[in-house]
Amino acid sequence: MKTFTRTLLSVGTALCLYGTAAQADTIKIALAGPATGPVAQYGDMQKVGVLAAIEQINKAGGVNGDMLESVIYDDACDPKQAVAVANKIVNDGVQYVVGHLCSSSTEPASDIYDEEGVLMITAASTSPSITEKGYGMIFRTIGLDSLQGPFAAQYIIDNVKPQNMAIIHDKQQYGEGLATAVKDAVEANGITPVMFEGVTAGDKDFSALIAKLKKNNVDFIYYGGYHPELGLILRQSAEKGLNAKFMGPEGVGNPDISKIAGEASEGLLVTLPQSFDQDPANQAIVEAIKAKNEDPSGAFVFPAYSAVQIMTEAMKGADSTDPEEVAEYIHNNTFDTTTGKLAFDDKGDLTEFSFVVYDWHADGTKTPAK
Repeated sequence: MKTFTRTLLSVGTALCLYGTAAQADTIKIALAGPATGPVAQYGDMQKVGVLAAIEQINKAGGVNGDMLESVIYDDACDPKQAVAVANKIVNDGVQYVVGHLCSSSTEPASDIYDEEGVLMITAASTSPSITEKGYGMIFRTIGLDSLQGPFAAQYIIDNVKPQNMAIIHDKQQYGEGLATAVKDAVEANGITPVMFEGVTAGDKDFSALIAKLKKNNVDFIYYGGYHPELGLILRQSAEKGLNAKFMGPEGVGNPDISKIAGEASEGLLVTLPQSFDQDPANQAIVEAIKAKNEDPSGAFVFPAYSAVQIMTEAMKGADSTDPEEVAEYIHNNTFDTTTGKLAFDDKGDLTEFSFVVYDWHADGTKTPAK
């Protein structure tokens, strides 16, 4: 049995350690994602899922008697920091990673993991380009932008039927990729957006954008990006009298968007993975998470839980902790997980995944859209 070095770091800064106490034979799983920065809430979702899975698997005896330990690394969803984290994970001897979270961080990190023989499963990164490189040990437990974008577009075509549609994005890999997928799909169905424009992540004042939306009589806006910017756009649009419906991806489906936008977030359409916390089969896990005063309802909680399940079930099935042997087992088998029965194609993507359109509410809750 291989043993791996345990080091905890946020690009040079120690974070607190989660998992079991150090033992002679333990299997380290790195948790890479944003513990700090504007989208740290999504990193929290991923952490909740990973730590819950590790706790439950260890209670059940671990992996062939060996216990799991988590090693938390903060990339702040910054590509340069993600590269530093990936190199640190390799230098620390950790051979399994759940993460990264933002596609723009996951892609450069995956290059390093492929070169160094580290197995990675992302529970949140949706950019198709991550797996198009054909790396044999890179997987994901969430659907692709190439699925989510057309899915959102079909809802727009069938249900919204806008007169003057605008598509806005944050000029980042995830947001612009989704926005482009939506644009291509609606245009293929006869809807030509009157605007397709980018904003800069971190901007606070969107008055010029809103003035242009009003000038073009926009009645529907699809936004590709994360909740901090869209929250401000929603709030400022309401303040400036822009009467338009908004829609966004799972990157905006966070209760903090309601804290930012207030009543202006009511009625926002959001595409998200289905609510796995509502599955009766997951209720024991849900209660265990709630007992720690944590939220089991985040979009990435159960995909992250499933990532750990897949890793560990593959270790048992392959009777090995060698990442290459474990990856081969993942490619060739099906897994019963908290997010359903999962199987992977040659690129490491799920063979099936479903998104759901939700109505977002001002109190931070959601209900399936009609």
